Amino acid sequence: MELWIPITIAAAFLQNLRSVAQKHLKGVMGTTGATFVRFGFGLPFAVLFVLALHVFADFAFAQPNGRFLVWVLIGGTTQIAANFLLIHLFSFRNFAVGTAYSRTEPVQAAIFGLIFLGELAGPGALAAIAITVVGVMLISVAHTTMSWRNLFASLVSRNALIGLASGTLFGIAAVSYRAASLSLGGPNFLMQAATTLMFTIGFQTVLMAGWMLWRDRDELVRIGRAWKPSLFAGFVGATASLGWFTAMTLQQAAVVKALAQVEMIFTFASSVYFFGERINRTEVAGCVLIVAGIVALMLIG
Repeated sequence: MELWIPITIAAAFLQNLRSVAQKHLKGVMGTTGATFVRFGFGLPFAVLFVLALHVFADFAFAQPNGRFLVWVLIGGTTQIAANFLLIHLFSFRNFAVGTAYSRTEPVQAAIFGLIFLGELAGPGALAAIAITVVGVMLISVAHTTMSWRNLFASLVSRNALIGLASGTLFGIAAVSYRAASLSLGGPNFLMQAATTLMFTIGFQTVLMAGWMLWRDRDELVRIGRAWKPSLFAGFVGATASLGWFTAMTLQQAAVVKALAQVEMIFTFASSVYFFGERINRTEVAGCVLIVAGIVALMLIG
């Protein structure tokens, strides 16, 4: 088994924990604040990751360059915009269709990987990516009366277009992070990933903090009051992101993002085990497809 596979699975598990923490924080602060904590409280840990690799593993510091900084800016900005569009979808009554289309991120990452980096996933990887995407889209519409025929017929609806735009931006962000890490050219994949994470989270922290200082200073007060759970969210979020960046330094972003759909399995397991929720047949079918795609990726990888 290649190293990027267990790293991706671990990152997906940690991201699930971060999502749980952010949902809790939504009860004491707004969407902007709950989004900010993953960056602002994750930044100190990102810096620690780089320092620990230098001090304890004796890795040399990476040397950022202009190309690296451009990719970091693109990735950091598009990720924030993608999250904004995804959250905006929840303001619509029928947001399930839009959410389903936002899950096309791995497919779009494959396209942008080809355009930006000249990387072409093999037929087996593309098939596995498609299987996982269909599985996640099934889960997204599991509690609606929407049929597959109507789902594809709704491609030009506002919700679908917003969802596709969100998936597009997420796909660009993933490829940008891989491009940023690879542009460092050394000293090794771990330090490259940690450096990319530190610069990205630093940029996103400054951007979002500036926005709140300008538009919503009260949110900063609410964040300060909830610093303990925010610190946990920042830690698991930064650790998960380090896993993503490391995996995407080793493997194409589209393939990593397809395997990352295993997070949906973790989410369902948490819902059933901790909250006693039931899942319907459509969700079960979606989970089966995700597992099938993941198994295929692992066999290929």
